[in-house]
Amino acid sequence: MTAQEREAVVTALFPLVRVIAHRVARACRLADEDDLIGDGALGLVRAVDNYDPSRGVTLDRYVRHVVLGSMLNGLRRKDPVSERARRRVRQAERLRDELEARGTSVSDHELDAAAPGFARALAQVQCGLPLSLDAPLPYGMRPGPDWSGDPALIVERHLQSQGLRGAVAQLPPRQREVVFHHYFCEGSLRALSERMAVTPQRISQLHCAALDRLRAVVRSTL
Repeated sequence: MTAQEREAVVTALFPLVRVIAHRVARACRLADEDDLIGDGALGLVRAVDNYDPSRGVTLDRYVRHVVLGSMLNGLRRKDPVSERARRRVRQAERLRDELEARGTSVSDHELDAAAPGFARALAQVQCGLPLSLDAPLPYGMRPGPDWSGDPALIVERHLQSQGLRGAVAQLPPRQREVVFHHYFCEGSLRALSERMAVTPQRISQLHCAALDRLRAVVRSTL
């Protein structure tokens, strides 16, 4: 690709940077759209220079992936808590959710044993959170991690929501009924087993299968 061709491709794809920046800025109110465009422009140039058509991915899709990643990296640089610490805590919390969905309750100590580094990462996250000086914390309580300020998670949830709604609609009828009853109607799985006239074990199987399908959709969204 000549210098003129490269410049023409970058110019043609630059409006895509503005579109992605606008979406990220709407999802994360702390983000400055001009800063996002600047980070995205750098990602665009890098994507054009590194694009390899032999890998079977279209240039448009590759640019979207690299530009979004560049913007998220820019947001992370402004975060007082390292992305590594946040990612480790998120992974551990997902593991906790999976275990609790199977009926196993785990403490933070047990979770740290199952996901080494969780306790240290959680401490880093808590240290990066603003605390009120108006009143002391209640005895025996500690501040839990507040993910509302995690820009990567804000954008991730915003971009996943559309795909997740579609994924729920595409679940097999029985799995969809379990998800709707348990998460939207706040009903218990035991009550649902009686309603559907199946064993609690079968309800648990349907529940786990539905979550596996939905997790696969969420992981493929970004």
